[in-house]
Amino acid sequence: MNDSSPNPSDPKAPGPNPTTPTSDDSSAPSPEHDAVASEGVPIDGPAACVEALLREPGRVMAQLSGAGGRRIVVILLGIALVCSLIYGLIVGLFSGGEQIYYAPIKIALGLLLSGLICLPSLYIFAALGGSKAGLADVLGLLAGLLALSSIMLIGFAPVAWIFSESTESLAMMGALHFGFWFISVYFGLRFLNAGFRGAEMRSSEGVSVWMIIFVIVALQMTTTLRPLLGTAPTFLPEEKRFFLAHWAEVLRVSPNWDKPRAEIEAANPDR
Repeated sequence: MNDSSPNPSDPKAPGPNPTTPTSDDSSAPSPEHDAVASEGVPIDGPAACVEALLREPGRVMAQLSGAGGRRIVVILLGIALVCSLIYGLIVGLFSGGEQIYYAPIKIALGLLLSGLICLPSLYIFAALGGSKAGLADVLGLLAGLLALSSIMLIGFAPVAWIFSESTESLAMMGALHFGFWFISVYFGLRFLNAGFRGAEMRSSEGVSVWMIIFVIVALQMTTTLRPLLGTAPTFLPEEKRFFLAHWAEVLRVSPNWDKPRAEIEAANPDR
């Protein structure tokens, strides 16, 4: 019986086809290639935009400068508006009454006004840093900051709600909300900074200064639109205050963090 098996030593014996792909083929798509390819996938709506902000922020940044950039900006601003209204409702539930309606309006208004007030300075600082981003691109990155920050707040909303149902302390709830806000804004500012790095900005010092300005403006907005927690005889305060002076006054009339809000409201009706 003849053995038909090929002899490995025979130079004429058939070998592996060089054109046949193997498991270690270097031409296989890499994760980096997949990430770049996904940036071109259109963002179809708010839900897809939220997913992209959380999982693929580079995809949002890439499409902000594309043909559909204006649509993405509108979606981002809409997300920021809706999420801030929802979180404002949680804030308003602490005091109840008219604050259920007032707090969402004030928080959403304060968020959008803070972004609008700081938009011109952001564009100027970005231009001074050598960024190639135009005004529309800067607006898009700012909208992404606001949207991502408000999405983060929604994640904290159940925690804020359970505490608002468990305590009467204005000082404690104020500290809790500010803690959630600082964490949320941090991730939003990180998104903004990454966007400017992609715009080939030579220096980020100006944008870093702007971030401090934005935080201060937003904190002042919480005092300008007070009260967000508790109640007051008017929708907006009649007295102008710097936010640090306002905080000092609140702590002065409420030295104990477990002091009920009714006592604080009686001692200082214009918070």
